[in-house]
Amino acid sequence: MKNIIFIAPPAAGKGTQSDLLVSQYGFVHISTGDLLRAEVAKGTELGNRIKDTMAQGGLVDDDTVTTLLKSYLKNMDHERGFILDGYPRTLEQAEKLTDLLAELNVKIDYVLFLALDIETSMHRALGRITCPNCGRGYNKYEEGLKPFEDNICDDCHCELMARNDDTEEKFRTRFLAYEEKTKPLLDYYANLGILYHIDSSKTPEETFKQIESVIK
Repeated sequence: MKNIIFIAPPAAGKGTQSDLLVSQYGFVHISTGDLLRAEVAKGTELGNRIKDTMAQGGLVDDDTVTTLLKSYLKNMDHERGFILDGYPRTLEQAEKLTDLLAELNVKIDYVLFLALDIETSMHRALGRITCPNCGRGYNKYEEGLKPFEDNICDDCHCELMARNDDTEEKFRTRFLAYEEKTKPLLDYYANLGILYHIDSSKTPEETFKQIESVIK
């Protein structure tokens, strides 16, 4: 099974595509955010340091994230491919990841860039709504992602909520951060010959077909 990294601007559909790959091909979805939260839940010394950093609104340092990721990758079943979500976000992190994977004799086969312009990305972001009970996500503007009943979860029948950070001002800040820090990764992985461009302005189904054409 192959291993994948997604690079994507906000609201490009990375989570949706990851879920499809997991359900249809059996990939393991590795979220660095989930790894951090799991360590906090354990109550370890490292977890407590992470908790303090996150509570103060800071970013957890690269070495800590790399340590947690290394531990997870060493113990996972490599018969199944993995999707790496949330890491790397910077060129420095990409270089650390390359060294880590070489140490573990693991390789990345595909880096999928979900290309999306800022206006479409913002339109999607401002339309995101989530069920506070089951966590299922919807989008009130995107066909195929709308709930059957306006603002009501299909599964739980709870009222859906918008994210607090999905405002135009905050979105533009996130997109700028993405442009400055994440897009240099494209050149890095293009030079390694494993970067593939996916047009994510399409429907989720059409986007997934593009991804399938790459990984098959």
